[in-house]
Amino acid sequence: MAHYLLEKMQRAGIQKAFFVLRPGKWDIPAYFGDGAMVNMHLAYLTVHVPYGVPYTLDQAYPFVQQAIVALGFPDILFQPEDAYARVLERLQSGAADVVLGLFPTEQYWKAGMVAFDASGRVQQIIEKPSQTDLRYMWAIAMWRPSFTRFLHQFLNSHAPTAELPIGNVIQAGIEAGLQVEAEAFPDGSYLDVGTSDDLARAIRELT
Repeated sequence: MAHYLLEKMQRAGIQKAFFVLRPGKWDIPAYFGDGAMVNMHLAYLTVHVPYGVPYTLDQAYPFVQQAIVALGFPDILFQPEDAYARVLERLQSGAADVVLGLFPTEQYWKAGMVAFDASGRVQQIIEKPSQTDLRYMWAIAMWRPSFTRFLHQFLNSHAPTAELPIGNVIQAGIEAGLQVEAEAFPDGSYLDVGTSDDLARAIRELT
């Protein structure tokens, strides 16, 4: 599944990627190696804390703190193929600190749902709401060093007590004055293959 993600990143001109792995996931570097199969340079980091995606991402902080960062989840399949390219174009052409790639969904209880205005300015991110009128969830993102620094400082100033969604940190960034924008794909699609039913659906659709 991660192969599809890297191919979409590569189409946007992304040349370097980090896998951040739990110890024991050595089948992933064994498969991808140095990244030649996807024409990218790959490196591997390990994470040893159980507090969620923000802490996983922060493992790469020493290596990416001056770079534009693209975030993707290897268990989510999505379309269109040029999604990262369009998110990157919006990031580079404006003043946003973060741009989120949005996809329509009816499974709002499984996703980070996004409220945004007609200009694309993100107003609020609500993680896995029990009810909502929102119809777009975010599945990919790109950001400037300003958000990388904010994420690092936020984690250093908040003692971990439970798993922290990355959407909550982005929402904290909005409240702190960072500019977060949305690139919506109304005709796009996403499929989270983290469950057995959705994995079976993905296999049917891809074969």
